[in-house]
Amino acid sequence: MEKLLVAGGKPLRGTVPISGAKNSAVALIPAAILAESTVILDNLPALSDVETYMTLLGELGAVVSRQGDQMTIDPSAVRSAPMPNGNVKKLRASYYLMGALLGRFGEAVIGLPGGCNFEPRPIDQHIKGFEALGARVSNEYGAIHIRASKLKGAKIYLDVVSVGATINIMLAATRASGITIIENAAKEPEIIDVATLLNAMGAKIKGAGTETIRIEGVDSLSGCRHSIIPDRIQAATYMIAAAATRGDVTVDCVIPKHLEAVTAKLQEMGVHIYEMDESIRVVGQRDYESIDVKALVYPGFATDIQSPMISLLTQTNGISLLTDYVYSNRFSHIPELQRMGARIKVEGRSAIIEGSRLNAAKVRATDLRAGASLVVAGLAVPDGVTEISGVEFIDRGYDRLVANLTELGAEIWREKE
Repeated sequence: MEKLLVAGGKPLRGTVPISGAKNSAVALIPAAILAESTVILDNLPALSDVETYMTLLGELGAVVSRQGDQMTIDPSAVRSAPMPNGNVKKLRASYYLMGALLGRFGEAVIGLPGGCNFEPRPIDQHIKGFEALGARVSNEYGAIHIRASKLKGAKIYLDVVSVGATINIMLAATRASGITIIENAAKEPEIIDVATLLNAMGAKIKGAGTETIRIEGVDSLSGCRHSIIPDRIQAATYMIAAAATRGDVTVDCVIPKHLEAVTAKLQEMGVHIYEMDESIRVVGQRDYESIDVKALVYPGFATDIQSPMISLLTQTNGISLLTDYVYSNRFSHIPELQRMGARIKVEGRSAIIEGSRLNAAKVRATDLRAGASLVVAGLAVPDGVTEISGVEFIDRGYDRLVANLTELGAEIWREKE
């Protein structure tokens, strides 16, 4: 096991390129097995979750290779093998194999997914969608068994806006007979990215990115080449880190529209933001105003970025309020920030953050975004070295984190625990 060491007090300066989106990649890779010929994915991030998915596809019979940021997937020999245990339990997004295998083979046996354990996240909306398409779903010895003699299009209303359920139903419906309509669908950019890939493979999907998605099923899909969108969560984290260190950072290779909610809140605090076509320059200031933030589904402020945002809010003058309307208890990073001297109080879905001086300490990441929060806090400490354990969580979502921050002037390195 490794730990991260972060020496604070160094303003970040320079340009950082953003890699492909983690939340897209973990859906696009399983989507590729719906095709019957080779799929090439470009701009793939170097993450542990991606490596796990490569292994999973290999276990299903796919021939997978990677060179740099490009992955080649030949799914022609894929079979619907039961996967009740093992690597499927290492990442939350393994549930996308349910929709992909169901769509291609009419059956899937997948163990209940793992990943970050910051709050129970049921898959009832996924199951509701599969059953509406004509599948029989049962939970047998901790694995989900899904079977359908024939998938048929249906009208499906999601009771809760869910990115995972929207994508999973879309995967299965792509090769169902007839027309499927998903209402109250999630609108995240990653959903558009998956639909773009599927349409390039021969699917007929309209409305991705809106609350109503229409899918006309097709008999078969073929391979294609697709470039993954930039990671908006990774980009937002570097924007927040630049502000927290009073630095001057240009976040490059991004889609500024995907970051509008973060940009607006940083500007409200007093951070200077300059937008270009494919980059955003963030110039930190000495003093920041306290603000209120509400984490919401897209296009609102992303729940995945509320943890690093709380670290930044400790640097304001006054008291800020952050309320997470997506997850009710995503605050496992707060006790660790308190160990660093942060004055934060949790009341239900809300964190009340009082501006405070952070100190170096030994802390532990309990999930991916909590880890990012602690890195931002460590960078914001005026002096001293913060030790962060639980690095394996951070590696699930941040490509070249240490190298990128080092190139921006940070003192950050890994050591064996």
